[in-house]
Amino acid sequence: MIDLEKASREELLQLISQLLNQLQTLQERVKQLEAESTSSRGGGGDQPQPPTWAKPNRPSRKKKKRKLRSHGFARKLDPPTERIEHALAHCPHCQATLTGRRIIKTRRIIELPPVQAQVIEHLLIERTCPHCQKPWAPDLDFASLALGQQRFGISVQAEVALLREQCRLPFRVIQAYLKHRFNLRVSVGQLVALVDGVAKRGKAIVEELKQQIRGSPVVNGDETSWRENGQNGYVWSFSTKQVRYFVYRKSRAASVVKEVLGEEFEGVVVSDFYGGYNAHLGLHQRCWVHLLRDIHELKEKHAKDQGLRKWAAKVKAVYERAKGYKGPSAKLTAGEQQGERVRKQREYERELLKVCRPHLRKQHLQSRLCERIERFLPELFVFVGDPRVPSDNNAAERSVREVVVSRKISGGSRSEKGSEAKSILASLFGTWRLQGQDFYQCCLNLLTAQNPTH
Repeated sequence: MIDLEKASREELLQLISQLLNQLQTLQERVKQLEAESTSSRGGGGDQPQPPTWAKPNRPSRKKKKRKLRSHGFARKLDPPTERIEHALAHCPHCQATLTGRRIIKTRRIIELPPVQAQVIEHLLIERTCPHCQKPWAPDLDFASLALGQQRFGISVQAEVALLREQCRLPFRVIQAYLKHRFNLRVSVGQLVALVDGVAKRGKAIVEELKQQIRGSPVVNGDETSWRENGQNGYVWSFSTKQVRYFVYRKSRAASVVKEVLGEEFEGVVVSDFYGGYNAHLGLHQRCWVHLLRDIHELKEKHAKDQGLRKWAAKVKAVYERAKGYKGPSAKLTAGEQQGERVRKQREYERELLKVCRPHLRKQHLQSRLCERIERFLPELFVFVGDPRVPSDNNAAERSVREVVVSRKISGGSRSEKGSEAKSILASLFGTWRLQGQDFYQCCLNLLTAQNPTH
């Protein structure tokens, strides 16, 4: 900086020249910004538009019209488990005894009772008969109270399994929760043993679920990664409308599909385009959501290609027409209806192939997807020929979501035994969730059942 009091005349003239140059530059910049602002307003319109260097506003979404509620709609009240009456016995003015009874107000408050773990000691007492002088003791079966010789009852075991699998809590968090909520001290090793005990009891039931999967006409399949002791593996999911079956394997090979479904499976396998499911030689339905997602990503990557956008719109239009097919006339016989459905299926296949044929074996952007469509064409419209088959694999995607969240929380399992226990519990809780059952009560029933397969 120049000291103005001590600066010479030449230095002051040089400083004035520099300031004039800066002033001229700033004035030119102001004129440029004013011109851009005027052009962005559309020649002086009322609605200003952002300049070219500003990020455009996100298009506003149309608000969905709220569905009208039915007449008399209100929150359902739970039935009261206890009633406490509040009334005055004497008049506050003259202290006379009050008579009559009229309820003027009610209020319901939901409370959780304070609970502390109970340590119940069972004493088997022997007594002697005064006539035959024989000692007698009660024949107690503790199987309905605890498994084996463990000191924790089945209610504790069911609670731990629920917190671990349904709530997806780490064992350390479960340990702290039991201590603060019930004043129950349990080691982490004991918590692991309790969960493994539930899995051991449920192993036979899960095997029954596997047999139900094999006998189902439609099965959704998917897989997701899982880590065992730091090594990558996969949890495979096979589900129906009422059953979910999970199994952990270190491989993503097609042999797992054969292992689960068996060689004699005659149903339809709904899956994505992963080649491992090709091990099933019967009918397939490939997921349209995966295909449309890949088409959308290709459009986003090449947004300026109008030919690509037109092709994508034609493909989606064929799918929407097939999805909207209402089926044949109810006046036809069952055989005629099935024949009509198969005819419509072949019609949609020819229509889709016609859209993709100009791009096959070419260097077009959509050529790779067109070749995929050509390869899997007989497996894209099976849902038209069989109304029981969905056009997407959303059921499998929803089934593995719980496993994915659990993996992100826990990081996986530490041993082969832990991976097996995870698969069994995921199968049990996933099936109970589909069927709308009470998880805690199902765990109690499983632990107290004499034959776990029923």
